[in-house]
Amino acid sequence: MMFGDKSPPTDIIEFATSSAFGMHLLGGTLPFFDPYGWTPEASFEDALAALGWTSALIRGNDPHHALALLEAALADGPVWVGPVEMGLLTHQPGQTGPIGADHYVVVIGIEGASVLMHDPEGFPYVRLPLETFLQAWRTETLAYGTSFTMRHGFRRVAAKANAEIIRAALPAARAWLSCKGASNVPSGTVGNGEAAEALAGMIENDLTEGLRDHLVHFAVRVGARRAADAAACLMQIGETRAAAILDRQSRLIGSLQYLLVSRDDAAAADALRALAPTYDDLLGALPA
Repeated sequence: MMFGDKSPPTDIIEFATSSAFGMHLLGGTLPFFDPYGWTPEASFEDALAALGWTSALIRGNDPHHALALLEAALADGPVWVGPVEMGLLTHQPGQTGPIGADHYVVVIGIEGASVLMHDPEGFPYVRLPLETFLQAWRTETLAYGTSFTMRHGFRRVAAKANAEIIRAALPAARAWLSCKGASNVPSGTVGNGEAAEALAGMIENDLTEGLRDHLVHFAVRVGARRAADAAACLMQIGETRAAAILDRQSRLIGSLQYLLVSRDDAAAADALRALAPTYDDLLGALPA
């Protein structure tokens, strides 16, 4: 949305974020099929560099300051805003309060007492009252991020072919997969195979309905898609061994969806235990 007609394919952009390279159990309780300590903010600069783009990062000190910065940035075009609290984006049906879910939007204007934006959840040209938008822009209910963060001035500094982008993103992918890319990780967080084994035990012994909902409504489908896209990207540059491992990861993660919905929790735990060793296998297969 920010790159316009010069945008690489979405799977290439996702690959550049390194989001497919790992798994973690945040604080030992909340699973995500993305790297240990990874957040969209933490990987943003590396992703932009691999893609051949740059942008300006700015943060407001308070709502009034943030709104002034946003208005000034909009003079140069759309502004990337986030993270925001998804549960406070009340234009989305069913959202009535904080749910601890992060999201990003592209603001394209401020008109009167409303903000005009494109929401990638599927809401183009949506309006939200300014006061509601500013409440959502706070990060107190999220696990990461600084309130009133935005980026603007997106500019391509190098035209790169898809294969060049994929290869440029590999060092960051290896760092995240080896659990060396993270900082300020919450206590109790575990990654990769250890996370898969721990989640298998939770599913067998202590799977709450909230955790089941998190998995079947978000984590599983996102994780399976990211791994599948990463496999396709690696195939483009001839890294067939690493691509095959990511394809297996995608299939194992994707298999959890029906098993968890149908409450075949024993089989879901088995799939996670099969997934556990693949992260070390992938690290060994990725080119240095």
